[in-house]
Amino acid sequence: MSELDDLRSVLAQHAPFDSVSAEVRDGLVAKAEITTYAAGSLVLNAFEDPSSAVYVVLDGQVGLWNDARRSPLEPDEILSVGGVFGFSAMLTERSVGPRASAVTQATVARLPGDDAAVAFVTKSGARFLAAHLLPNARADVSAAPHMPAYYQVGDLIAEAPLVVGAGTALTDVARQLTDSGRSSAVVDLGPTGFGLVTDASLRRRVLVDGLPGSAPVREALDASALHTTADASAAETLVHVLETDSEGVIVTGANGRLAGVVRVRDFALSPAAADLAVHQQLRRAATTTDLVRHTKAIPMLLGQLLKRGLASRRVISVYSSLIDSVIRRAIELGLAAHPELSPDRFTWLALGSNGRREAVLSSDVDSAVAFADDVGEEEMAAYRELFTTVDLTLAEAGFTGDAHGVSARHALLSRTDAQWRAAAQAWIADPVEGKGAILTSLLVDSRPIVGSTTRAAAELVVEELRKHPMTMRLLLVDALAHRARLRTLREPWRRPANYDIKELALLPLVNLARWGALVARSEELATPERLLACGGTTFLPAAHAATLAEVFEVLQRLRLRYQLLQVADGSRASDSLVFDQMSPIDRSIVTSAVREISRAQKRMANVASYVESGEWANRA
Repeated sequence: MSELDDLRSVLAQHAPFDSVSAEVRDGLVAKAEITTYAAGSLVLNAFEDPSSAVYVVLDGQVGLWNDARRSPLEPDEILSVGGVFGFSAMLTERSVGPRASAVTQATVARLPGDDAAVAFVTKSGARFLAAHLLPNARADVSAAPHMPAYYQVGDLIAEAPLVVGAGTALTDVARQLTDSGRSSAVVDLGPTGFGLVTDASLRRRVLVDGLPGSAPVREALDASALHTTADASAAETLVHVLETDSEGVIVTGANGRLAGVVRVRDFALSPAAADLAVHQQLRRAATTTDLVRHTKAIPMLLGQLLKRGLASRRVISVYSSLIDSVIRRAIELGLAAHPELSPDRFTWLALGSNGRREAVLSSDVDSAVAFADDVGEEEMAAYRELFTTVDLTLAEAGFTGDAHGVSARHALLSRTDAQWRAAAQAWIADPVEGKGAILTSLLVDSRPIVGSTTRAAAELVVEELRKHPMTMRLLLVDALAHRARLRTLREPWRRPANYDIKELALLPLVNLARWGALVARSEELATPERLLACGGTTFLPAAHAATLAEVFEVLQRLRLRYQLLQVADGSRASDSLVFDQMSPIDRSIVTSAVREISRAQKRMANVASYVESGEWANRA
């Protein structure tokens, strides 16, 4: 049996090449270069030069080193027959590793990247990436803050896109694509947004449809192109890409400005594929019973992500995106049973920790809804019945609801857009009446996950509050009402000492950050970003803001880790940590964190007493 026959057999039996046709595999075999390496010989160093090929082990063993910052004696992975490497660098065209050396005498086939890439853009290829990319992504954000974590779509943008005007002639666009070596360009459509034109869409419109080369590029847009925001989940976006066979995703920032374009191969850098299977199961659940069953895999997935080196903040972000998927599918299933109700008549808002993308296993799933202004009371009542079934599904899936009923099924939290804006104005004018302070806090933490992406009422609050200094003072009093403290840690002899890490540490910091963001007129949702946004003001020095942002991350990491242990032991996830079961290091971390938060709270209270409200946002 020849080496080429060996290669043909190996490709047919091992992922991802077993998912392509025999004709494609024969083409790869015809173009392959097969080399035998002595033990210890370097096969590839994709940290120094981006690989334009994919390598397959035919005989022997090849060791892989996945971290360019260190050179351990032992390889991170050892591949045997059928092992594939070099695909990360090939797909991304970046020097992302690995370094590969023969552990024993090894025979390796080199496959041209342009031909091999087809195996990685199938759904089977995505599953292969899920199984093989994440273990290599070991760089924690805290260890290497300069390295992107590649879990949000914005992290995957490799370069500034080529942008052309909507009236540019097709021949000019084709020339620019050729000159720049790109396969796509973003078309600026003015007030209506952006479109995408690709090599394929140009060829189809010109060669197949007969469009003249002088025609404007707006007539050759790729209809399959997707649109998303930079902070969207890479995993969920990848699902859409695969399901629609899209060639690219147009990415915009929170302000609607163009951020870039992400192609299928750009997802190779992301650990997105790790939760791809769970996302797909949730999105395709045929019944609420199926949906509930699939959610049971979520805690195990979070534990795997954490163990494999994904930063805790990213793991928590994954969890929020999975909650979003569960909610979306629960709503879709509910609407399917009520065809008289339209999905276009409301926007579902995630509130609280899920709105901020900071939910953990113990977090309540709070919600609100903004109806279109022409939705009447009778129609609202029908929708609220639907939202009740959604809440029941979430409860069956193990998600807890707020004890005070912070849910879209209640009239207080399901109003028309106009009613929300009017209510926001009333709360700003009198935050004491009708629990205005609490509802204002809920509103500024809101994030739309179904329906419109606007946050009109929340944006109004951010814009208008600084015009009401007395309201800002009352909101500060409310924000400081929950003081960070260690009191329950000091009495271990009276009873088993439990410490509520949310109530006594995290909640005071979240409240402080929310209020600080309002002072700074920041629309950030995440607590660390809010702290950094108000850093450098009279209230909070920049260095202290950075410290508090780190404190929040550390507490969240500790909170997540202990909750995963609780679930693994068969217990319900809880914010109550048993003091005696915490390690001395963890107890020290909590103690130091609470002192930092308490110091910031005292500073804010003192500054508020002696500094006029008009000077609060002044930069130090």
